[in-house]
Amino acid sequence: MRKSDFFYELPPALIAQAPVTPRSASRLLYLDPGQGPRDLRFTDLPALVHRGDLLVLNDTRVVAARLFGVKPTGGRIELLVERILDRARVLAQARASKPPQPGQRLQLEGGVTARVVERRGEFYELRFESEESVLDILERVGHVPLPPYIDRADGGDDRARYQTVYAKTPGAVAAPTAGLHFDEALLARLAANGVEHAFLTLHVGAGTFQPLRVDELAAHRMHPEYFRIDARACAQVNATRAAGRRVIAVGTTVVRALESAARAGRLQPAEGETDIFIYPGYRFQAVDGLVTNFHLPESSLLMLVCAFGGRERVLAAYRHAVRQNYRFYSYGDAMFLWRGCDAQPWNSDENR
Repeated sequence: MRKSDFFYELPPALIAQAPVTPRSASRLLYLDPGQGPRDLRFTDLPALVHRGDLLVLNDTRVVAARLFGVKPTGGRIELLVERILDRARVLAQARASKPPQPGQRLQLEGGVTARVVERRGEFYELRFESEESVLDILERVGHVPLPPYIDRADGGDDRARYQTVYAKTPGAVAAPTAGLHFDEALLARLAANGVEHAFLTLHVGAGTFQPLRVDELAAHRMHPEYFRIDARACAQVNATRAAGRRVIAVGTTVVRALESAARAGRLQPAEGETDIFIYPGYRFQAVDGLVTNFHLPESSLLMLVCAFGGRERVLAAYRHAVRQNYRFYSYGDAMFLWRGCDAQPWNSDENR
């Protein structure tokens, strides 16, 4: 398959620049297996799942990973921390008129300095010269790393809104955006209806926004991302499936983590890096349903959703969402679909 097989037209005006209030006020496009797309509200989600179903949530916490400063030459530099290596060191992307050189000391906002240790491919290893930990520095002077398609500077509200209400484990530089629609009231309704929940961690990296640089999908390599699934979460997933109930991933990050840990045929506790790339033809083992946002054309995230629900059906649903003025991308609306729902083709002429 080629990346051009996953292109769709999106008017720029539909790219959401800010979240809705409250969180659960977003719209929800439900890909009903028997009827095609249904235009709902996110607060309708409890009616679409059953008692005993399991929602799996990514508890990663977004860090304020964007830093601004100057090089010794006086040239401006922007850093995006990709990964925290230890208390003082990070891997980061750098934007500057000329790339920084090993040994250079960067003067950052808030009186922070960092020395360039070395270049590692497209990233730089930096060592911060401070008694503060990296996390404390980012919390104090960092900026929320809003995606490149949000055409504004980060504001005070983004610290809370570009974060799920259940975020716990710091390390992500991009939000697991499907989870942004859940608020405490909706989670309480789901729990009252007997819907279970489990948590895992996958720290979303800046690579999630990188375009595919090859046309043939088989030649693409994903940026590795850290993930962890503990024994409790595995037991919950395995028990749910053994009971004939459904496992619903909240976001593509959860799908990637679960499928990475289930490569041996049964979900097992796992921790490490995953570079799993899921596109049509992939055989899913651990996930039955998916809550997700609308993703960029020709992106690996859209390819995963197409693998899950069927390329033609998903792209037809995206065209429907465009016509109905859904809000797209990180602060946009949501979609809910079941695995393999393309087994009953949607034959609406207007969506061919």
